[in-house]
Amino acid sequence: MTVIITIDGIAASGKSSVASRVARALNIPYISSGYLYRAVTHLVYVLQIDPSNQKAILEALETHPLTLIPHPEENEVWQGEHNYTSALHTSEVDRMVSEIAQHPQVRDWVNVQLKKLPAPFVAEGRDMGTAVFPQAKHKFYLTARSKVRAQRRAKERPEDIASIQAALELRDQEDQVQSKPAEDALLIDTSDLTLEQVVERILKGVHT
Repeated sequence: MTVIITIDGIAASGKSSVASRVARALNIPYISSGYLYRAVTHLVYVLQIDPSNQKAILEALETHPLTLIPHPEENEVWQGEHNYTSALHTSEVDRMVSEIAQHPQVRDWVNVQLKKLPAPFVAEGRDMGTAVFPQAKHKFYLTARSKVRAQRRAKERPEDIASIQAALELRDQEDQVQSKPAEDALLIDTSDLTLEQVVERILKGVHT
């Protein structure tokens, strides 16, 4: 089985949870490009690099290489002997990750890391079905209303829903270039669907 399934979508649309469930149902790993972008962002934060300085970020990735380890249940990212995974979903990373992801050479670096991974897998992110794995047979794109996404993220963050919603809408604007559905992707609005219903639709699409 060498299938590649891509699940793209806007921030907080449920990509990671859905991808993990789909991967477990198919007994294959899932890979999260977002984990790598967030790990790069955390590295920038730890080393106090100017997030607008693409050259300095790339140099840091040379001297402090990051490794993505995919599993069906979750992904881990390590920097040497340091497990970055628990530090990836913080407000500091949330605020900086879009700026980091806009650097073309940083995106190229992330894409190279992902392309090194052996299929089969479920790949989730912003542009998996367009820039990274355009050859994938099964492509899906998740979206949801901003208030719904804010309510979901509020369960993981200390901020209030209104602040989270405003941040998500700003992130949507910043991610417009990177996050576009592939022409052959199936669009799924997850606003009024349960996690199980979204997973069921994707599995049905895969098996069709």
